[in-house]
Amino acid sequence: MKNILEWLENSTAKYPNKTVYSNLEYSLTFDEVSCLAKSVGSAIINASLPEGPVAVVMGKEPKMIASYLGVAYSGRIYAPIDVTLPIKRLNSIFDNLEPAAVVTSEALKEKVQGILEQVGKSEVKVLTVEELEKTPADQEKLDVVRENMTELDPLYIIYTSGSSGVPKGVIASHRNVICYIRAYVKVMGITDEDILGNQSPLDYIAAIRDIYIPLYTGASSFLTPKEFFMQPNKLFDALNNAGVTSIGWTSSSMTLLDTLHAFKNDTLKTVNKVCFSGSVMTKPVLEYWTANLPNAKFVNQYGPTEATASCTYYVVDEHTMEYDSVPIGKAYDDYKIILIDEDGKVPAEGELGEICVTGPTLALGYYKNLERTNQDFIQNPVNNRYRELIYKTGDVGRILPDGNIEFHGRKDRQIKHMGHRVELDEIEAAAATIAGVGENAVIYDDKNEVLVLYYVGEATIKELSAGLRGIIPGFMVPRKMINLESMPKLPNSKIDLKELERMYSNEG
Repeated sequence: MKNILEWLENSTAKYPNKTVYSNLEYSLTFDEVSCLAKSVGSAIINASLPEGPVAVVMGKEPKMIASYLGVAYSGRIYAPIDVTLPIKRLNSIFDNLEPAAVVTSEALKEKVQGILEQVGKSEVKVLTVEELEKTPADQEKLDVVRENMTELDPLYIIYTSGSSGVPKGVIASHRNVICYIRAYVKVMGITDEDILGNQSPLDYIAAIRDIYIPLYTGASSFLTPKEFFMQPNKLFDALNNAGVTSIGWTSSSMTLLDTLHAFKNDTLKTVNKVCFSGSVMTKPVLEYWTANLPNAKFVNQYGPTEATASCTYYVVDEHTMEYDSVPIGKAYDDYKIILIDEDGKVPAEGELGEICVTGPTLALGYYKNLERTNQDFIQNPVNNRYRELIYKTGDVGRILPDGNIEFHGRKDRQIKHMGHRVELDEIEAAAATIAGVGENAVIYDDKNEVLVLYYVGEATIKELSAGLRGIIPGFMVPRKMINLESMPKLPNSKIDLKELERMYSNEG
């Protein structure tokens, strides 16, 4: 198996007329996706573009996925980008990415061209999928590209939060995705009879399950509208009408649906597999879901983008509620999890350590950022016999007597919020650029999933909120903002974050 395109071709041969991706507007069969992807790939090859990845900027639709595969056929790396991001963040992404071209839809072409002008990239060629799909597939050229491809070639670049205020582009290979999808499918028991209910935006790491599982197994994916997660009746109707059997959602979305009493008037009639990840799942919320879907298999999944979505899993059973918290489980097949203490050693059994991961799903690093790559992807400190890279997640955990890993929060300032990985330093860096804001600090109320920003300065909360929304995504804008006359300080003159946490706790 050299790359994921072999999965597409195998499933197309076996299920040519079966729907593979659909949303409320339209659907595509395996054969239609294959034809579209080959046309896109051929057109990109023929376009004589400069070197570099190809950005894909489209709505949440089947043709966006076909475009990813088309870029892969051309031998280039695809980089999904959310067109609704603030212009300053888009500027940072495009500065780092320097795409050879942008693939978009006719409906978004004018907007994309405007964005490229705003970020100083007006020379980048904009290609629409409507134009590209008219190109006849050039099998001879596609074959030449394939002959030179290996499983270690980069497949995609997905941008995540960066502590300096600059997003990091995580590069994953075909091999990374192949190994992860195989492991996930084995644990969940997914077959060609399953229909996946997608939640994640297609530019987010969790979406790789909904994109690539169908290619591997012959299953199908239904792309659920984002707004439906605030409207349980519409959400359940859509999933039931689509016959969805398996969902892989963030814990925060499942918590929201609990809060909205989603199961009060309806149920998910065909769902029998539920995977949750992205943030800590509380036992009360899990009990709510298992009570309403008593015959479903529930799996807690944990892992960073740098490990190709996930590295551990825990299958919920009758003993789960006996734990202090829902475990994140054990490593997937072919993965290896290591706990490392502050001294670079393996902690004693039951002691805390930083969760580190290695194995064939370890990403290739950060695009055009070797310094940060070398900082986060390091030689295993407990292995002095041969080269073994590990990724330091920044998460803390301990191994329980039964071998499961118990999650104990963040080691540093990187947190999981609403299913997204967020670095608090990036929010602070953004706030610091707003007029009337002096010193500022962000803390996180993990229990209630609330970002809290303390700041000194003349800016009003309304001005600060509006300013932040022009710089960072909405999910990163703190829900609570508090103006102080001065920041509490440590003896070394640094802001006392622990004191801010105490202040917030006392206010609550």
